Amino acid sequence: MTTTTLKDRVRAATVEAKAPKKPQPVRAAETVDGGTPEELHAAERQDGGETTDAVLAWLERYGAHFTKALPSHVDTGAFFSAVRAVLPGLASCTPASLLQALLTCARFGLIPNGRHAVIRREGKLAVFVPMYQGYVDLMYRSGRVGSVHVGLIHAGDEWNFEPTAPAPLDFTHKPALELSREERGKPILAYAFCWMTSGARSQVVILSREDAEDIRDEYSAAYKRAKESGKNDSFWHTDFDAMWSKSALRRLHKVVPMSAELVQLGRADDAGDAGQAQVLHAPDEDAQALADAEVAHAVAEGSQEPKRVATLPRKRVQPKRSGSRKARRTGKGDRR
Repeated sequence: MTTTTLKDRVRAATVEAKAPKKPQPVRAAETVDGGTPEELHAAERQDGGETTDAVLAWLERYGAHFTKALPSHVDTGAFFSAVRAVLPGLASCTPASLLQALLTCARFGLIPNGRHAVIRREGKLAVFVPMYQGYVDLMYRSGRVGSVHVGLIHAGDEWNFEPTAPAPLDFTHKPALELSREERGKPILAYAFCWMTSGARSQVVILSREDAEDIRDEYSAAYKRAKESGKNDSFWHTDFDAMWSKSALRRLHKVVPMSAELVQLGRADDAGDAGQAQVLHAPDEDAQALADAEVAHAVAEGSQEPKRVATLPRKRVQPKRSGSRKARRTGKGDRR
């Protein structure tokens, strides 16, 4: 039986231990949407080398995939506009890895504009990297978070942290914006906290530079690969402060109720850092619709929740009877 699809060719190459043939780009979406982790890895690592125009034309063939994957609040035109801007640096990536990274980004409803998310090239692979602003967007989307605060404290700033004091007096930060960059000094701490829609404030998460370096050294496979190769081009190398802030924000999941979509974003982020298939952790259309419905339900229930008014216990009062007990028995009580 002759194999005709990319999925069949990848399976045949895996079983028979033969060198895989160069995939046809028009079949890549089939593998990305329905493939196993092994198939995704095999397809991603096929030879790339497409030009920017060819890659863009190939991606546009799958416009329906992105329209279906993108949440209703994200404009498809804006998404593709951001994709066009980053394609020159991704043209040498394998078609399957590029499509997987972009589909993952689309399913989370993030635009790869460098602020909310980035599509990064690592060798021949394209990797979806959510930035801390992307995490903030998903926190707002959950319907449980009213406001999110992420910041860096510089050496010259005025700040105070007393964990035993009641919120919001336990933490204050007054940036010394009137000072020059040199006078304000380098960042010494990163922090993150949020106010819930219920009016409660979360615990404040604070990370020192040493804390961030420990997280980087222990958990970031991308940092280790970049360091071992001598390229030093991971985000921990090129944008340490942003990764520091992002680490503080991700620590909030331990003290704030997180949506299922936000948990999935963290898993997709970790998978990309480890060089694994990310689209397996992205929400599908049904899961997105369910998440939207749950948020709408929570908002509706919150607005209709009856207010509880404290009431005093009712005291039973016996009716007052005129005259003495003896007079009532004899019928000689005072009658008016």
